[in-house]
Amino acid sequence: MRLPVPISLMETARAFAAGDREPVPPRDAATVMLLRDAAAGVEVYLLRRQTTMAFAAGMYVFPGGGVDPRDDDAGVAWAGPDASTWAVRLGCSEGRARALVCAAVRETFEESGVLLAGPDAGSVVADTTGDDWESDRLSLLDRSQSLTQLLARRGLVLRADLLGAWAHWITPAFEPRRYDTRFFVAVLPAGQHTRDVSTEAASVVWVRPGSAVAAFESGDMAMLPPTYETCRELALLSSASEALRVAEQRRLRRIEPRLVAEGESLFLDAEPE
Repeated sequence: MRLPVPISLMETARAFAAGDREPVPPRDAATVMLLRDAAAGVEVYLLRRQTTMAFAAGMYVFPGGGVDPRDDDAGVAWAGPDASTWAVRLGCSEGRARALVCAAVRETFEESGVLLAGPDAGSVVADTTGDDWESDRLSLLDRSQSLTQLLARRGLVLRADLLGAWAHWITPAFEPRRYDTRFFVAVLPAGQHTRDVSTEAASVVWVRPGSAVAAFESGDMAMLPPTYETCRELALLSSASEALRVAEQRRLRRIEPRLVAEGESLFLDAEPE
């Protein structure tokens, strides 16, 4: 799989290719491709990051971010496949798997206002738009409250069964900020609504994955390679719920795009390991 180097990163890529930069260790992260069914077909939720951000500035991304140390909390109220099951699925330790799933749920709530949790294993919170929910979201952002504490205080359980593991991408070695990211899919819970709440986002949009791909290829939407490639894959879905069924069958192969030079040209070789 050959992918273009984003124009905004070309100078950094050339410096790395010339031997002027050393790779930094990647940080664990989780991102969630939130889907819904619309009249025109399946739509995915994207945020356009502020142009002042240190990572992926101006790019369209899915909700997500780095793992917080408190995400690995064995005491978190949990429903669905347990951490040991997720460890096998994600190809990592049990603690790391727990942290990645918790980070996926926490970051989705922080960046879209959607909470993948409910009073029990068979239900989901119906509405998270009130002022009290906004207060809880802000407390996660400023780290005054952990996800475990939020769920316990509200008498909720994290719904791990609402997530499907989709892909595993590692930021290329030439980038100054690197992430070891698991990509998850989830369907927008009935009754919940996304909100433009992330201070990292200049704008948000629900868009058909195929339209996002076309906009990227025409130069109208800037994306990093993993976002572009996963949108291409999501464009094949006939419904949002199909994503969870497809996710169960997918083999998670680590993809760490490698910078390749051909004459004066640079591109990314993104073959799975």
